[in-house]
Amino acid sequence: MARRNDHEGGPLSPEKPHPQSLFAWLRGRFFAGMVIAAPIAVTFLILQFLISEIDRRVVPLIPAALNPETYLKYAVPGFGLIVLVVFLTILGAIATNLIGRSVISVGDRILGQVPIVRSLYSAFKQLVEVFAKDNTDQFSEVVLVEYPKPGTWCLGFVSSPARGEIGAALGPDFLGIFVPTTPNPTSGFLMYLDAREVIRLSMTVEEGAKMILSAGLVVPEFPPSPKPESKSSKTLTSQSGK
Repeated sequence: MARRNDHEGGPLSPEKPHPQSLFAWLRGRFFAGMVIAAPIAVTFLILQFLISEIDRRVVPLIPAALNPETYLKYAVPGFGLIVLVVFLTILGAIATNLIGRSVISVGDRILGQVPIVRSLYSAFKQLVEVFAKDNTDQFSEVVLVEYPKPGTWCLGFVSSPARGEIGAALGPDFLGIFVPTTPNPTSGFLMYLDAREVIRLSMTVEEGAKMILSAGLVVPEFPPSPKPESKSSKTLTSQSGK
């Protein structure tokens, strides 16, 4: 809307924005900036906390001759993290060769004989192995499962067909499906359902995991955009057309 300047009889002058609309505009821009800055700030604070905690616990274990703080007047942020990464890499290299595997096998047998330590060690070892592996490679596809009641559906990940004793009891048409919780997908339910009772989805396991982590806020594109054709496939196509 515009109004005429009655005193001068001049052209129409723009109407000043209402204070309430100005406040709404400022509030919208403020929250838009917060949406951008908050994830970055939280990520930075978490990384800063983790690095400082690792430095606080690892740096005192480093010999003085190898500690840069011995020669410098200030602490080196992240030095403990670097040492920890190098140590774990060397430990992993040793553990993957023949001698290392033999030593680990002997250690597992020794710890397996101690009553209380046996249960704790076995549980934590399995937990670490699960987190160390790429879970997106362990699951084959994303499905919809009718759970916990008819008409209610949730996302699930197919782990494998029913095998072993479970496969013999249920039949070859049953699938092992992991139904994770939101927003923490490390816990959930393992179900064995008939393959005909689930709805198979075209989204990838990674896209399904993002949807779980975001509580449904991040939804993959549908239908999925076609992948760009590689140069080699283009060459083969052009050669076949000649």
